[in-house]
This record gives sequence, C-alpha cells and structure tokens, in this order.
Amino acid sequence: MATVNAAVVQAAAPLFNTPAALSKAKMLIREARADIVVLPEAFLGGYPKGLDFDITVGRRTDAGRDLFRRYHASAIEVPGPEVDALAALTQELRCHAVVGAVERQRGTLYCVALFFGPTGYLGLHRKLMPTAAERFLWGQGDGSTLPVIDTGSARIGAAICWENYMPLFRTAMYAKGVDLWCAPTVDDRDQWQASMRHIALEGRCFVLSANQFLRRDALPADLRPVQGDAPETVLIGGGSVIVSPLGEVLAGPLRDGEGILAATLDLDDLARARFDFDAVGHYARPDVFSLHVDETPRNAVTGN
Repeated sequence: MATVNAAVVQAAAPLFNTPAALSKAKMLIREARADIVVLPEAFLGGYPKGLDFDITVGRRTDAGRDLFRRYHASAIEVPGPEVDALAALTQELRCHAVVGAVERQRGTLYCVALFFGPTGYLGLHRKLMPTAAERFLWGQGDGSTLPVIDTGSARIGAAICWENYMPLFRTAMYAKGVDLWCAPTVDDRDQWQASMRHIALEGRCFVLSANQFLRRDALPADLRPVQGDAPETVLIGGGSVIVSPLGEVLAGPLRDGEGILAATLDLDDLARARFDFDAVGHYARPDVFSLHVDETPRNAVTGN
C-alpha cells in the first residue's frame, strides 16, 4: 500500500510585505512536515480582501492607482528570488509544495499556483478566469499552464478558487489523470465545502483545499477594508479541508484561526473509488460528448 502524508496550511498572508510572506511560507512548509503541502491562494503577493482600489464604472483615481502600485510591487516574478528560495526548501525537505502567489509579468499580474518538488521548481498554473472584481487586478491565464505533475507516486494538479466551479476545466484535469487535486482559495463560505466534496467524488481524487484566515489587524493600518476597521474583524474565515476520493472529509474544515490540517492518504483508495465511476474513462460517452482543450500559449505579440 502506497501512502502520502498531506498537509494544507491555513494562515494569513502578509499584504504588501512579500519578504514576510516568503518567510512565513517557508516556516509553515517546514512545520507541516509532509510529503505534499498546499498553501492558500495569493499567499505570496497577498489577497486584498475588502479593498476596492477606489474603482467605479468608468472612473479611476490617483489614490486607487497608487494602491495598485503597492500591490504590483508586492507581486513576484517567475523565475525570481522567491521561487528560488522555495525551490531550495523543497529540495532540502524532499517534499512537494503547491503555493498560491501573485505573479508579475511587466504591467500585468496573474494569480498563480506554483509547483515545487524534490528537484526544485516544477512549473505554474495561471488562474484562467479571475472572479468579479479580481479582474481589475489580475489578467487571465491561458491553456498553456494546465500542468498535472507526476510525483512518482501520484499526479498533482491545481484549480484556484472559483476555477473549481468550471466543469470543462475540471474535465480537462480529470483527463490528465489528476490524483491529488489542490485547491488554493479564499472562499470561506459553507458552500465551498460541498464543492470540495463534489469534486473529490466526481474526479475520484483526493482534494486538498487551503484557505487563508485573515483578520483586519493583519493588514497595514492605513488600509480601509469594506468589512470594517475593528482589529478583530474577520476578512477571510478559513475552511481548509482534505477530502477522500469518495467524498469523505479526512480533516477539517478548519475555522476560527490559523493552523495546519494533516492526513495520511491511502493511494489505493484511488483505484477503489474509480471502480464504479471514471468521468473520462468507463463512465464517459465520447460518442455523445467531446471536449477540445487548446493548450497553446496566447501571447499578444509573436515573432521577432
């Protein structure tokens, strides 16, 4: 029987302080002491929950532009020193990690999941569709960053936050044979738990969902989140969880604070679960349904 020790981290990501976020990420990965560790969405670079960047339809302001300048400066470049530091850590610990980050590529930011392993940096996934007001801040990924990475014992993939609600995205990932479905998020609603259990059951895969737990007092004092300015105000309420391929909750959901959830995953449960359902295999109907996935890079400018 092959097993994997998995951990999901629930913690606040320092906003506008990337060195502190990197230091905290490294500390938490060490503390998790697992074969695979998943950190929340936008842990490096920050998730500005409750900030509106002074945007209304057809109008921007100098104050909003300067706030975005701060956010842009907090993002990381890939490759870059933060990626190198995390790669060195997973090489040292001989583990895999999936870390949520905000990637800066010139004037555009992307919400990404970074993959690391015993050999270092393995690649990234860019969020395909930022949700609602996230579109003010982040660009859209394309089909060229949809990796499923073979660790030798299991295949790891990631869907960021509401990408988990995109059925065609899920189908494409199932077709790549994902075994450990990593879901970095900031969705703290009770409904998220139903979605994580559904994806585990639909994909017959383990689901590892890591969320932030963020209070107002973790943000810089000069910010004014819409939820309120009382220090104890909860901006992101957690809900990290680990689910089996038959939809059973193995750990969590974690509420009311930071922490690390851990579970030992019996990889033989993958075959047991797929006995009676394989969405892209024996339970598919390719004579009726088909899906084309375009994985070519979509660059605005090509050529010399």
